[in-house]
Amino acid sequence: MNLDELGRSPYVSLTTFRRDGTPVATPVWAVSDGTELYVWTKTDSWKVKRIRNNSRVTVAPCDVRGRIPAGAPVLEGTARLLDDTGPIRVLLSRKYGWRFWIVDWPAMIARRGKRPHTGIAVKL
Repeated sequence: MNLDELGRSPYVSLTTFRRDGTPVATPVWAVSDGTELYVWTKTDSWKVKRIRNNSRVTVAPCDVRGRIPAGAPVLEGTARLLDDTGPIRVLLSRKYGWRFWIVDWPAMIARRGKRPHTGIAVKL
């Protein structure tokens, strides 16, 4: 499985690692631009905090509940947090359409125009 195939999967299991090395997997929406896999998440989420401490991640295609199909490849990568989520939001809105906007707009309105989200770029 390559990066583009992973980016087309409806959900991706993003596994981050606690300080003690314990893996924590989370199903997320993700999109690829051909060079990196991008994830969009709440700024105060635990996955963001774990990435700040340890940039090592694994990714795999999954379903909405995070179940990885038998035989699906699990790919290792390095994550970095992005300040500008604009380009990621455009890519995600193209992939997920109205589903993306019903998540983004209420959060923006509740926070008076500030979008409480962080972009994560994963390099495989």
